[in-house]
Amino acid sequence: MKSRLLIMPLAAVTLGCLLLIVNAQQDDEVRGAFLSTRPKTTNSNAPVRRHRRPPRNTNSSGSTTAKNANGSKNANSSEATAANANKNFANSNSAASRTESIGLGYTVFMRDVNGRAVRVDPTREFHNGDRIRISLEPNIDGYLYVFHTEGDGAPEMIYPDARLEAGENWIEAHVPMDVPSTIETDERLKWFQFYGNAATEHLYVVVTREPLAEVPMADALVNFCSTNKDKCPWHPTPDVWTKIQQAAKADVKIVTSNTAGQAQSDKEQIATTRGLGLDQTAPQPSVIRMSASTSAPVLVTILDLVHK
Repeated sequence: MKSRLLIMPLAAVTLGCLLLIVNAQQDDEVRGAFLSTRPKTTNSNAPVRRHRRPPRNTNSSGSTTAKNANGSKNANSSEATAANANKNFANSNSAASRTESIGLGYTVFMRDVNGRAVRVDPTREFHNGDRIRISLEPNIDGYLYVFHTEGDGAPEMIYPDARLEAGENWIEAHVPMDVPSTIETDERLKWFQFYGNAATEHLYVVVTREPLAEVPMADALVNFCSTNKDKCPWHPTPDVWTKIQQAAKADVKIVTSNTAGQAQSDKEQIATTRGLGLDQTAPQPSVIRMSASTSAPVLVTILDLVHK
């Protein structure tokens, strides 16, 4: 009995060490897979290329087709939106789009008393007056959507925004995006500011290989908001929202890094404002999430921002 009592704790310690080793290896694999696809160097003298438009699908006559928010078709539009997506919510038929898992790195920055953007723990509690923004770094070329809900309230789409860059939401691999956008001229619009009663803010960050079906973007979003100003920000239908919530349950791999307290680097600021790719020497995101499946057409990340 004495020997068994001694062996069991030793076995438990050994198992715990093995689990730590396995988890560390998995973390390194995910982190390595994400960061290794960054460019080796960044050309800071490169021209601004934020939202370079990707090639559009064309029909036999060479023109593209887009759907607007109410489902009607606009022929010869320069923007292909929901018509490019299939009935399965996101179209990923291209073999090239299946070569790697979708990954998203994100970092929460808070404005300090000197106006600097400083990394903070995404799980911390925020208070009235705190100002934050989220830096998003995808590992693929694709499309970005951000939805917001407060408590159990109705969701609204805060990105793409018809007022920003003509409603474009095309993203490039490892080119960071700030939400809210740092290219705003008004400093107050560059940050989310917490105020009022305590609540939990939910941000649904959706990265897709192809545009989401039934979700307006680009010209379709601009046209919708210009004629339906009282309905913008755009609100997803119950069917679309259900699909987003279901996609959020997919199996993902998650890696976190303790970067709290570090100020945003000059390289990150330049890359964000000029639309340049972060290279392998740039700081890593605070959190990296990667789809477990290389064929997944969409990655949904939920950020719960606790306001006390």
